[in-house]
Amino acid sequence: MSQPKSDNITWHAANLPHEERESLLGQKGCVVWFTGLSGSGKSTVARRVEELLLRAGKHAYVLDGDNLRSQHGLTSDLGFSPADRNENIRRAGCVAQLFADAGCIVLTAFISPYQADRDKARGLLPDGRFLEVHVATDLAVCEERDPKGLYKKARAGVIPEFTGVSAPYEAPEAPELVLDTAGKSIDEACQEVIDFLDAQGFLS
Repeated sequence: MSQPKSDNITWHAANLPHEERESLLGQKGCVVWFTGLSGSGKSTVARRVEELLLRAGKHAYVLDGDNLRSQHGLTSDLGFSPADRNENIRRAGCVAQLFADAGCIVLTAFISPYQADRDKARGLLPDGRFLEVHVATDLAVCEERDPKGLYKKARAGVIPEFTGVSAPYEAPEAPELVLDTAGKSIDEACQEVIDFLDAQGFLS
């Protein structure tokens, strides 16, 4: 983990104890970390789960990889080299941790190809508050979908260092939940996530 460049920094705690904050919100903060190949369904599932939770009166928010990398986003200065991917996930993990500390159910949608980076993001949260969800859609299905035309460009050599084609993807070693969106409706996949959150006590 990177160290701050100044020693004159102090963490400022909230006036409200964390347990009381969650009691008032009627939910527990956590990070649901969706990881998988491009086109696996991460963003689609995360956005639909967010919608369903909000309609049920829960405070949820999606941190989407493309949005953070957008022109004026938090990680717009980063590329796709291994070092930049590491830093991208480090920053995203810090933001997710802050949202979860505020009592929010954070749904992230990052390819996050390296196990070590996901483990570091997990380490920012108290035990049990980081839920790794492997959207384990097969590469062939992801490539057939190719919603952004990225696989086609990667195969043509237009996009270098593309995960699953010219850059590695390390599947989660022990995810809390495995989803395969092939042959399954989005709502079916989303219900699996919501049922899991409910069973773990995050929705009450």
